[in-house]
Amino acid sequence: MITVSNLSLRYGKRTLFEDVNLKFTQGNCYGIIGANGAGKSTFLKILSGDIDPTSGSVSFTPGERMAVLSQNHYAFDEFTVLETVMMGHKEMYAIMKEKDAIYLKEDFSDADGERAGELENLFAEMDGWNAESNAATLLSNLGIKEEFHYQLVKDLDNTQKVRVLLAQALFGKPDILLLDEPTNDLDIHTISWLEDFLASYEAIVLVVSHDRHFLDTVCTHVVDIDFGKMTIYTGNYTFWYESSQLALKQRAEQNKKAEDKVKELQEFIRRFSANASKSKQATSRKKALDKINLDEIQPSNRKYPGIIFNNLGREAGDQILTVENLGKTLNGEVLFNNITFTVNKGDKISILSQNSLATTAFYNILTGRDKDFTGTFKWGVTINAADIPNDSSEYFDGKNDNLIDWLREYSPGEKDDQFIRGFLGRMLFSGEEVMKKCSVLSGGEKMRCMFSRMMLQQANLLMFDEPTNHLDLESITALNNGMKDFRGTILFTSRDHELVETVANRIVELTPGGYIDKLMTYDEYINSAVVQKQQEDLYAAV
Repeated sequence: MITVSNLSLRYGKRTLFEDVNLKFTQGNCYGIIGANGAGKSTFLKILSGDIDPTSGSVSFTPGERMAVLSQNHYAFDEFTVLETVMMGHKEMYAIMKEKDAIYLKEDFSDADGERAGELENLFAEMDGWNAESNAATLLSNLGIKEEFHYQLVKDLDNTQKVRVLLAQALFGKPDILLLDEPTNDLDIHTISWLEDFLASYEAIVLVVSHDRHFLDTVCTHVVDIDFGKMTIYTGNYTFWYESSQLALKQRAEQNKKAEDKVKELQEFIRRFSANASKSKQATSRKKALDKINLDEIQPSNRKYPGIIFNNLGREAGDQILTVENLGKTLNGEVLFNNITFTVNKGDKISILSQNSLATTAFYNILTGRDKDFTGTFKWGVTINAADIPNDSSEYFDGKNDNLIDWLREYSPGEKDDQFIRGFLGRMLFSGEEVMKKCSVLSGGEKMRCMFSRMMLQQANLLMFDEPTNHLDLESITALNNGMKDFRGTILFTSRDHELVETVANRIVELTPGGYIDKLMTYDEYINSAVVQKQQEDLYAAV
């Protein structure tokens, strides 16, 4: 158990937390949520001992071992991959190193023999003799092939390092597991494995993630950080979000009878309890939901940007986009080849590839940023396309405009300050914030500006290349809703499982050997044995 008592953290005049009192218990997974800057990662660092609180304390059940997903991708560069993973169990690793050092002594004494015997017993109790094979299994499950296990960590690319550090955190089945953005740089198959692992893991898990599908799959509880307070709610992220929105609606309906409110809440909980049977954590989550106190459900104070794309300037005709034999090679590597398909009116197509360079190159070709390609493409004459690229720095670098002047540049016709302020207000820039300079914006703020720019373009076709990068959960949810409600055509790439599943009605995967084009949802696509065989054949052909 973890007990947090009267915890406070202040930086000068700014208070992140005040008088936090929480208990985290065995067998539960807690998703830590909150707006950017609310202190999610900071809270994990307090629990791990990397940061001292201003006041209050954190205590643990004696004898419980904690593991933390390391954020330092260079800390283990001089160690082999296997050794790095085994270092996750610090006590066992220390015993192993001391034991090995004793056996290497030239003047091996009786005292050394006694100490070696003690260490051997401790090592065996910790399952040390299976440590290397257990570490190798973890690595393989996380997509690190055996050929890399004895290489130095510094020789791996960044995506492989992330997986090694994740294996290190999971190694040895710690009693307490702290994970900060564990799905970053993982593919869908590895994320699915991790979801299964955590869903059946009988320990205390605290996780920070912007992946709503991941939170929904693994979490039994949500810890909401809002206005310097932390509150634990039973259920996963979607349950928290929808229940908080329901409570907010009920608070707005002041004249609604109390018994009607209770009935509505009970029906809501009943529906979610039934859905819990489909979850990987079905039993524990359903029991938890059945015990919910209606008073637990509170309106959220969180603000969501208003991302609405339906102000179409012109209705699209039937000719949208035709792509014929499109190909792209970069530095001698074939990113994709022989891509031929037609976009239909109203399609919402998720463009996939195992190589993110391929999807970015695809959008750069369609937008005219990249002229070096093979094949052809043709837009319909009625199409007004708008896009948000993977890297939007070209729109901000070298500019010292305030936000009003920046957005005015992308506004059709003469627009006064009040009109521009209205669009920025939808993106949660209010008051003096609209006078911020472009040069000081955070990644999330830049993305919200790009959404404003896109809304002003009144496009009937939208393209997004990883639009959820840098966004908090509130902005991701608002974007998801805006894309679902859009009446036009969308081409998009995203690693957000929930967004792809709820928006896309068609999947196109680009490969070096060709392409796959399926009229189906994302979940149907990734679970289709036929598609998996096609993927294997196309990638093996190159």
